[in-house]
Amino acid sequence: MSKVIVIAPHPDDELLGCGGTLLRRKNEGAILGWVIMTKISEDTGWSKKCVQEREHEIAQVRKGLGVQPEHLFQLGFPTTKLDTFPMGELIAKVSEIFQVFQPEEVFIPHKGDVHSDHRITFEAIAACTKWFRYPSVKRVLSYETLSETECSLDSSKAFQPNVFVDISSYLERKLELLRIYGSELGEFPFPRSETAVRALAEFRGATSGFEYAEGFQLLLEREE
Repeated sequence: MSKVIVIAPHPDDELLGCGGTLLRRKNEGAILGWVIMTKISEDTGWSKKCVQEREHEIAQVRKGLGVQPEHLFQLGFPTTKLDTFPMGELIAKVSEIFQVFQPEEVFIPHKGDVHSDHRITFEAIAACTKWFRYPSVKRVLSYETLSETECSLDSSKAFQPNVFVDISSYLERKLELLRIYGSELGEFPFPRSETAVRALAEFRGATSGFEYAEGFQLLLEREE
């Protein structure tokens, strides 16, 4: 049974980037892991109500994806502040998870995303994919996150998908789970809207010959 892990800088990135693929992997029999790098808290200015609501949302999404409680890893770094922590500390936290969970397929944010939390997450995870330290890792793919990936002004860092996963049977469920994050969704043409998520899935599908698809950049693949 394969093990698949997604690294999300914030809750909702996992669904926006690869929610359909995660649902498909689960249906195919994979064990799913979910790492959330950051967390909102009262200490950083969030109300108790917002913090409780977010924890409830995460619990609902975890159940919806089929992630077991012990395979949800919340690192708790303050949101928007990942760049204020030593990279070694971030790597150590992720390394511990990889050593325990032993993932084979890893989904990470795109290195060109405009949000600093996304860029730092990419760098931290990249250090945890060396074959001689993490031999379980066989495949690493980066996902695109609406409102972050497409907003880069640096064309050299543009997201160029070369792997497409058919999520035609899973898009509606992905959208259902996204609605759990009610405060994160907006009305079209806001990028994180149901209309935009569906449009992107249609576009990636048209690119690859499916009704709906998610696109990824293959960063590493080791075949035995």
